[in-house]
Amino acid sequence: MRPNTFTISRLAAAADVHVETVRYYQRRRLLRQPERPIGGVRRYDENDVNRLQFIRRAQMMGFSLDEIAGLLQITGERSCEQTRQLTERKLADVRLRIRELRQLERDLEQKVARCVQVPTGEYCPTLDFLERPRKPAATGS
Repeated sequence: MRPNTFTISRLAAAADVHVETVRYYQRRRLLRQPERPIGGVRRYDENDVNRLQFIRRAQMMGFSLDEIAGLLQITGERSCEQTRQLTERKLADVRLRIRELRQLERDLEQKVARCVQVPTGEYCPTLDFLERPRKPAATGS
């Protein structure tokens, strides 16, 4: 084995991912797939480990694989500006999700409060809500 090279299993272990994750990222073109020498094994290097770790850190920040593909393409003089714009969009998405989760929390608290008030044996208001047919959307015709 050449120094500072990895088999796919060692690459996966070095980046703390599964081998199938490496293969999936290769299919998504987030990670290169080195040539296989005749009768040999593909070899990866430290750059591949770094790229896998980049992908994992970006995922931990909430970026999707499509967004990560965009981040991986950013280079040049305007790289910080482009990255900032993508990160600002992600931040806006997170803030919206937080607002939606807070509303969901309030809704669930109300459902719990109603259930607590129901005498034993009576029909559950939460189940009633869940079983209620959805109202059709209004049409503009």
